[in-house]
Amino acid sequence: MKRVLTFILILVVALVLLVGVAALIGATLPREHSASKSVLLHRPRSEVYAIVRDFESAPSWRTDIQRVEMLTMPNGKVGFREVGDHDAVTYEVSEDIPGERLVTTITNTDLGYSGSWTYLLTDEAGGTRLTITENGEVSNVIFRFMSRYVFGHTATIDSYLASLVNRES
Repeated sequence: MKRVLTFILILVVALVLLVGVAALIGATLPREHSASKSVLLHRPRSEVYAIVRDFESAPSWRTDIQRVEMLTMPNGKVGFREVGDHDAVTYEVSEDIPGERLVTTITNTDLGYSGSWTYLLTDEAGGTRLTITENGEVSNVIFRFMSRYVFGHTATIDSYLASLVNRES
């Protein structure tokens, strides 16, 4: 029994140290980041824009969200809440130029992260190049460490673009 308790104590201390080191490293990282990824889709810009802008239908092709609730924001702008397995994130459409550019901004203040995605659509090779740029801020030092060293700043963009490409297949 003493060995089991010693093992558990060592495990707890190691875990606390690991979290402490991650927090210390996270505290030294910049709060803000910018990351971009793109994909070439074999559809005209108007069609790609329509797919990206149809937030309500996203759960039919995105694997990371269960449902989307459309909202009218207090300032009259379009808003939506994506509900996933672990959280719900509310967005506002802060810029919308059909077929060219769309910007969505997180409005939650309690997530430990915030920021915006800019979707830029350009003609390329008879199709559309969709580039998503995330301008984010990670206030939680543990999330900051994880975002930088574990899953990367582009993990959500990668998942989104992969789901979009799979939708096309």
